[in-house]
Amino acid sequence: MAKGSVFYCSECGYKSAKWAGKCPQCGAWSSFEEVEEMPKDVKKGTSSISVASRASDIKVYEFKDVEYSKEDRYKTKYEEFDRLLGGGLLKGEVVLVTGNPGIGKSTLLLQVANSYKEYGDVLYISGEESPAQIKNRGERLKISGDGIYIMAEMDILNIYEYVVSKKPKVVIVDSIQTLYNSSMDSISGTPTQIRECTLKIVEIAKKYNISFFIVGHITKDGKVAGPKLLEHMVDAVFNFEGDEGLYYRILRSEKNRFGSTNEIAVFSMEENGMKEIKNSSEYFLSEREEKNIGSMVVPILEGTKVFLLEVQSLITDSGVGIPRRVVQGYDRNRIQILTAIAEKKLYIPLGMKDLFVNVPGGLAIEDPAADLAVLISILSVYKGVSISQKIAAIGELGLRGEIRKVFFLERRLKELEKLGFTGVYVPESNRKEIEKKKYKLKIIYLKNLDELLERMNKND
Repeated sequence: MAKGSVFYCSECGYKSAKWAGKCPQCGAWSSFEEVEEMPKDVKKGTSSISVASRASDIKVYEFKDVEYSKEDRYKTKYEEFDRLLGGGLLKGEVVLVTGNPGIGKSTLLLQVANSYKEYGDVLYISGEESPAQIKNRGERLKISGDGIYIMAEMDILNIYEYVVSKKPKVVIVDSIQTLYNSSMDSISGTPTQIRECTLKIVEIAKKYNISFFIVGHITKDGKVAGPKLLEHMVDAVFNFEGDEGLYYRILRSEKNRFGSTNEIAVFSMEENGMKEIKNSSEYFLSEREEKNIGSMVVPILEGTKVFLLEVQSLITDSGVGIPRRVVQGYDRNRIQILTAIAEKKLYIPLGMKDLFVNVPGGLAIEDPAADLAVLISILSVYKGVSISQKIAAIGELGLRGEIRKVFFLERRLKELEKLGFTGVYVPESNRKEIEKKKYKLKIIYLKNLDELLERMNKND
């Protein structure tokens, strides 16, 4: 049959016979890309015998007969990385690792490959670097080459044939955007090629119980390059965050079928590669004085792990007619709400003041339980009241000025105790939960902002 031209949405993979300005499936604008395809021949008159033979080849397992053990997970010497995976890399799992260029994706994967080789052969497929370049990087990371094999290949059909014949335990693909299927006319990196190559990888992983790591590029707005369907096809999506100029990198789990989502692992970029930071709370709280004005600590929850972060605030007179709200590491809209609550309920005029809020270290806070700590830091600056750096605050604020209940409070309090904190502000609505257990911390219960202001005036 003659070749035909079709259009695919680069966001969701929707197929259309003609170009459209807006995708009818996902609503994305200007997302359709033209792709040349060879239609498959449709064979008519398929006999019932051939249908029956194909059905006999299909393997079906009853749920109770499926065997699974914890030994089916591969572990590395990096505890934080294994925790992110849900306890280790599962056999047949496909993990997509994304991040900005140069952030350390290839470095970390080469380091974990050095651990996975203890379970069997590891294959590193590179479409961006030569074997000599990879070996040079491996020697810098002090990685021995035994059990790690390098393939400089981009045709997924050749890769498929080799992997199926050799059956390594773990395969690393760097990167999916460089692979192509030679049976198709489109070039590598197009949505169709990315989708088809990923389908082949998932097929190998599930059929032969081979685990895969796939490196993916991201676009300027931080999205994975290629069709949105790519993220749905894999089992887990990990994203590297952090500026190249910063000392550390954050690996965040955005999707995980076999573990918790929104987990994060913190690594430091050093001369000999990535080094995990196990006690990240101490790292983020370094270089703090005993008492500070405009500084407050909050235990936030990222997945199943608690991190202690510092919130800093600064208030100055506005030099122009429109006051500024400069925010780093916190939701700017949330700051607008908190300042509105402070003006309405506490009669504190912030409308003509420049307000600066920062979370040192570069980590972004999304946990609403940080509201109380942020507002306390703002009030501390406005009133000039210093706060002990051994006191933390936990609580979400409502528009009526009430301090609302927070969840997983026990984990947060235990982390504060472990790092030597002496007191914590918590919502009154959490009292029954807290009184069931004994804590070394001085628990200060608050119902609303009036009680908070009263305690701050007493410097309590």
